[in-house]
Amino acid sequence: MAEPLWFLAKRSAAAAMICITFTDIVGNFATIQGNSMQPTLQQGHKDFISLLKGDVVFYEKISAPAYKYCRGDVVVLRSPTDPDQLMVKRLIAMQGDWVNVPGSHEIHQIPKGRCWVEGDNGNLSLDSRNFGPAW
Repeated sequence: MAEPLWFLAKRSAAAAMICITFTDIVGNFATIQGNSMQPTLQQGHKDFISLLKGDVVFYEKISAPAYKYCRGDVVVLRSPTDPDQLMVKRLIAMQGDWVNVPGSHEIHQIPKGRCWVEGDNGNLSLDSRNFGPAW
């Protein structure tokens, strides 16, 4: 009886190490929480895995540093207000671009290494309109 348990424990540990390596190096999944990206991405639909709700996006890490981002891309980034949380937003402007802040008469130039992101549902989105250019 102890031998099958030991075999299961070894297999489980190996699977856990593979999963951790995969999420650290290759990519990971993010579930959509909130309504900020509606109608493009939805929250609240039951997935085939009952623990996941809403649309799920896969963000890939290997080629991300070399990827040429374009305005209009949907991106995953760390929240500037809570670095433990990820946000899914649309890339509106990149470094050097000028942005007219919606709802005001302010015009800002995006600093080097930063970008301007917004949710598709502007009325319900916490984004660059609230916290300024993102990293």
